[in-house]
Amino acid sequence: MGFRELPQETAAAVEKRLRVTNRRSGSQLASFAGIANTSELRRRGLLKHSSLEEGDGLWIAPCEAVHSFGMKFAIDVLYLNKQKKILKIRPNMVKSRISLCLRAHSVLELPAGMAAKTGTQVGDELEFEKV
Repeated sequence: MGFRELPQETAAAVEKRLRVTNRRSGSQLASFAGIANTSELRRRGLLKHSSLEEGDGLWIAPCEAVHSFGMKFAIDVLYLNKQKKILKIRPNMVKSRISLCLRAHSVLELPAGMAAKTGTQVGDELEFEKV
């Protein structure tokens, strides 16, 4: 099951999508990022997905640590403060790993390589827009 085919989500949850842009460079990191802002959605994360296509992503809030046990693909993990400034980037996080940033308020999970492809770096601020 790909990211955009989410039969287990309710219609209301599917409508909550974000466009994420790097304010410094203007690069778009995601055009269709989901939001995991409930306990159930944060626990599930991307575990039931078989892929994450360019343009997809998942914003997990609040969150300061993630794991990739049971994941089927690698991801880039961006740790953000409350102002959506990037505190840490964990690029190409493969399966069976744990990553954390205790200062983080939220996490943006993206397809592996997206941070490098867009030139996104620690200190950049992200802009989130509803789509």
